[in-house]
Amino acid sequence: MKAKGIKSIALMTGGGDCPGLNAVIRAVTKTAINKFSLEVWGIEDGYLGLIEDRMRVLSYNEVSNILTVGGTILGSSNLANPFKYRVTGEKKTRTKDVSGNCIKKLKDNGIDALICIGGDGTMASAARFAKKGINVIGVPKTIDNDLYGTDITFGFNTAVNTATEAIDKIHTTASSHHRVMIIEVMGRYAGWIALHAGVASGSDIILLPEIPYRLDKICDFVHGRSKRGKRFSIVVVAEGAKEKGGKMVVARKVAHSPDPIRLGGVANVLVGQINGQTGLDCRAVVLGHVQRGGTPTPFDRILATNFGHMAVELLMKGIKGHLVVLKDGRLSSIPLSRVAGKIKTVPRNNHLIKAALAVGTSFGI
Repeated sequence: MKAKGIKSIALMTGGGDCPGLNAVIRAVTKTAINKFSLEVWGIEDGYLGLIEDRMRVLSYNEVSNILTVGGTILGSSNLANPFKYRVTGEKKTRTKDVSGNCIKKLKDNGIDALICIGGDGTMASAARFAKKGINVIGVPKTIDNDLYGTDITFGFNTAVNTATEAIDKIHTTASSHHRVMIIEVMGRYAGWIALHAGVASGSDIILLPEIPYRLDKICDFVHGRSKRGKRFSIVVVAEGAKEKGGKMVVARKVAHSPDPIRLGGVANVLVGQINGQTGLDCRAVVLGHVQRGGTPTPFDRILATNFGHMAVELLMKGIKGHLVVLKDGRLSSIPLSRVAGKIKTVPRNNHLIKAALAVGTSFGI
């Protein structure tokens, strides 16, 4: 049974890509067509495609056989904010609210509802569209697992698996050459990937944005291991980790991006500092975008399928302006207004931190 007035829906993938996006696209499209006989539109390259009116009708066959494929068949972009879009004129560059034009384009194409798949930036704009009367449902996506309101986002499990496998491989070369290997992982301002991959790989030191580290404690720890005959150490550091009293290491700034700060480089900074204070041979490995790629794990395929199906079900029940979430093992939803402008960081009393400390892992404190 269709909700009153909904005959056609659109979906988009915003922000950085991650494994599982295609699984959501598949679940949304097939649920909409099979169960509700809806027309489904795909918006290309996130909000940028909405701004530029680049959208197309998705067929059932087009979304078949994409469950296991990483990335997104629709493309994505993190450089466009409809409420603050960068416009270049003859004399200067300014920002302009083009959300009204986006709403008109949806209506001109006969689209009655919008499903936004993305992270905190995508949901912030989705919440604003909801306030303007658009029938919006959000689906939580990010490898960083930092989206407020849900216990987990799809893409996170695959990223942790990828990072863990890489760290496992680095263990052997670290042991062979008796080195301190410092592996930098993604996560922005949250340390979920570093914490989970660090614990899963048995890393010796884990550095999180939520727990500013002391360099002297790190040096004492690796030096102590060396004295005890442990001739190598594995340090996993989140890109947003910082020294106590210091600042996060910024790789660059992208002025026209909704999130202009690009973190990165903390591993290389630590290499010089630890080597300088201990004399130990140190190397940095930055995993970077490899964490975003590849085939989604079975867990992420299942989670993405559940999220996509739930998003359509919510729309057809007349619920709008909500984000699909997984809370305490159950699918539910919360208002987008509660999500906008917030991120979910690792609490200091997290059970995994306690377990890691109990088995001798250092957090540089």
